[in-house]
Amino acid sequence: MMDWLGILAPARTPPPDLKGRVLERALAPRRRWLLAVAASFVLAAAGGGWWAYRYITALGAERDLLAGRVEAYQDTVATFIHGSATELIQIPVSTGGRVGSVTIFADSVRHRWLVRCDGLAPNARDQAYQLWFITETGMLTAAVMPMDRDQPMVMALDMPSSGGRVMGAAMSIEPRGGSTSPSGPMVFHRLL
Repeated sequence: MMDWLGILAPARTPPPDLKGRVLERALAPRRRWLLAVAASFVLAAAGGGWWAYRYITALGAERDLLAGRVEAYQDTVATFIHGSATELIQIPVSTGGRVGSVTIFADSVRHRWLVRCDGLAPNARDQAYQLWFITETGMLTAAVMPMDRDQPMVMALDMPSSGGRVMGAAMSIEPRGGSTSPSGPMVFHRLL
């Protein structure tokens, strides 16, 4: 080769062991599996992070929903208990040889009832307590309450839009799915 521009570096002979080192590196077994293991760890960490983010986001949304419900329930209970238009009706009952009570907070402004059943015996597997509105035109179902455990039950009920004025409440023991009219034994029947 000619150095016609005068910019070529003078040729040097390589060190005698250079050829051996280059061939040794070229022929050495590759350690690509280390790279594959490291890449799999990175992918697993990224996948775990993505899963954790989605799971935590879903839990946060569920927590917010439950917090909203609790706030609404607290507002409802406070309205029922402390409202000036709320009438308190306590009805002593006896079921299965046990003495209990059904307490109704009747809100005449919002046309809602808050009902608490306490001390009622648990139902048989094929039975449930059924609460009834006594109206001018007859009995209308208010709620079917299967009580499988020995603990109080609380529920908020809207007054019926049909059937006329609500004049009282009743409770009977009915089949588990409920019935269209009272057919089982009456737990109580009370006119307000």
